Amino acid sequence: MRNFLITSILWLTFGCSQPQKSTIPFYNSPDFTPYFISEAEAATQISHRIKPFAFYNQDSVLYDSKTLEGKVYVANFFFTQCNNICPDMTAQLKRIEKAFPGNPQVALLSFSVTPWIDDVKTLQKFSEKNQISSSNWNLLTGSKEEIYTLARKSFFAEESIGFNKETKEFLHTEHFVLVDQKGRIRGIYNGTMALDAEQCIEDMQAILKEG
Repeated sequence: MRNFLITSILWLTFGCSQPQKSTIPFYNSPDFTPYFISEAEAATQISHRIKPFAFYNQDSVLYDSKTLEGKVYVANFFFTQCNNICPDMTAQLKRIEKAFPGNPQVALLSFSVTPWIDDVKTLQKFSEKNQISSSNWNLLTGSKEEIYTLARKSFFAEESIGFNKETKEFLHTEHFVLVDQKGRIRGIYNGTMALDAEQCIEDMQAILKEG
């Protein structure tokens, strides 16, 4: 009995003091090696952050990444004239949008990979056609070089995980990238699949609870 009490006290003293590891991984490199670690460990082990950016959205408003501080968001890369994977990605983003109606802690970002075609007016028509009305969902356009650099260097967006093409090569990927409140990558999903979209929703909910 005495030994049991001593063991229990030691567990309460030291076991409970151990930082809880997150059930949602952190990612630090293009190969998307998952790190299931605590927030305290992530503070020292996860150095990668999404770089600051500013692009115009479908409402002709300059959207600054500073507005994303403290928010969980999903990013994808599309173009309005895409008729293969893009309609499916839009449908799955709408699924995610509906899971967080008007939630100020959540954002969706769709970066055009053909910004020389997708100007603000084109994005506005696309949003109207696809009934994208949420203030949380921004379609973004701007400098091709800036978008492609951000996509590949910050979001690790590429057709194949871990494979980085030259920045100027055309970018076409079905991946959704999940980013947490501190600008760290927390998930990658196939944006054409409902199952992956549902997993993304669950992961977002978990990260919001982590706060």
